[in-house]
Amino acid sequence: MDSVENKKKMERGELYHAFTPDLIAERNRCMHACARFNNAGDVPRRRLTELFRDVLCDKTPLPPQAATLEEDEKLFEDDPWIQPPVNMDYGYNVKLGKNVCVNFNATFLDTCTISLGSRTLVGPNVSFFSATHPLDPVIRNGTKGPEYGLEINIGEDCWIGGNVVILPGVRIGRGSVVGAGSVVTKSVPDFTIVAGNPAKFIRKVETAMDPASGKDWKGWEDENTHGAEVPVAEVSVREAEQPTTQNK
Repeated sequence: MDSVENKKKMERGELYHAFTPDLIAERNRCMHACARFNNAGDVPRRRLTELFRDVLCDKTPLPPQAATLEEDEKLFEDDPWIQPPVNMDYGYNVKLGKNVCVNFNATFLDTCTISLGSRTLVGPNVSFFSATHPLDPVIRNGTKGPEYGLEINIGEDCWIGGNVVILPGVRIGRGSVVGAGSVVTKSVPDFTIVAGNPAKFIRKVETAMDPASGKDWKGWEDENTHGAEVPVAEVSVREAEQPTTQNK
């Protein structure tokens, strides 16, 4: 088997074989990098950033160290905040924007690219599954058969509640909210609240950030900073009250 072409098929979302020596080695590298990050303990932000960039295979050089610890911490304030433990398959297929926060026990099956836009917040125990398998067991064939993946794209300014599962090929639009415990099987438009298993439409997010609102958004000071109008914990309860025509 041509290992280079096999990996290209994985990246393109085509059927490929995951249990080849090179891909097994890449997953082992990521597993050990995650373990170093997860077990780092009480270390400065600089060290955590260095360890997490190693998970992602991000070779961006760290900035020169500042004179004080406080000043040095500020150098990384736009880097993602990741609460360990975190687990990934490859690491290099995970792309995170500025000021992203991912709470503990996140899982990224990053067969294909999984991207999270800037300022997106992710609750605990959230799983991003870009990997999937053929339905036909003859083709699937355990570890000897092929599998494939589809990209996951989470837009900027989203809020993903705890214990959410996001399935292959899903796109979640900018400023959208996913209620706790949801399983997202279909893409979500911009500025939309969804919840449930499978996740369904609840209502639109009312914000001046949405061009469709007709309002002129001048900055964060104009936004509601006291929390969501519909708490994530209540979204799944209110879903039942919505007309079935909105459950799309």
